[in-house]
Amino acid sequence: MRQQPLESTALLQVIRCTMSFSGAWIGVLLAGWMGVIPLCWAQSDTTIPDARTILKRGAIEAGGAVGYWEEFLFPSEAHSSSRHAIFVMPRIGVVVTDEMNAGLLSGNLAVQLEPFYGRFRNGLSGNAAGVSAVLKYYLLSFGRWVPFWDVGVGLLWTDLAPRIAEDSSQANFALETGPGIQYYATTSMALTLGVRYHHISNAGIGARNLGLDAVLPYAGVSWILWR
Repeated sequence: MRQQPLESTALLQVIRCTMSFSGAWIGVLLAGWMGVIPLCWAQSDTTIPDARTILKRGAIEAGGAVGYWEEFLFPSEAHSSSRHAIFVMPRIGVVVTDEMNAGLLSGNLAVQLEPFYGRFRNGLSGNAAGVSAVLKYYLLSFGRWVPFWDVGVGLLWTDLAPRIAEDSSQANFALETGPGIQYYATTSMALTLGVRYHHISNAGIGARNLGLDAVLPYAGVSWILWR
């Protein structure tokens, strides 16, 4: 009977120590983050990045993004839409053309390789993994703000199939396209926001091929490795 209060007191001490330790680390991380943000903005204000001097032919860009994949249905489709996923999308690419003069639409083309992984969690959990080749057109007339449009095609594997009605093949193809914008906080680092239409189907190699259509908003960061 006497040991129970002692054990409870010891447990409370352990919890307090753990919380203090975690709080200290959280404080350190927040302090570091708050220190990095002003540094980035200070550099961006003094250097005034310009897309034309950053995204030249031969420039190599690497980064990644995280997005929320939300299935939708076209009016002609009769099956239900109930799929949701978190997508992680690292990427690396290179600018392959000089600037093409077209007024406000002046820009250049980049080719990117984009591996991706998606985790589906909405009653029926599953995974998707693959890689896409992406063609991206940058608009270079807006200083540090760089609107773009990209189009990609890829291969993927998913263990949702053959468990779902929309697809019977684990080997699939991916099609994606949509607009986005990059903001160059410094001459070598940019923040990215974008949204894509994303389609998954097996192109008829399986018995069922209704396909999955989704909207994929995403946010990320990228760095210029060489220019």
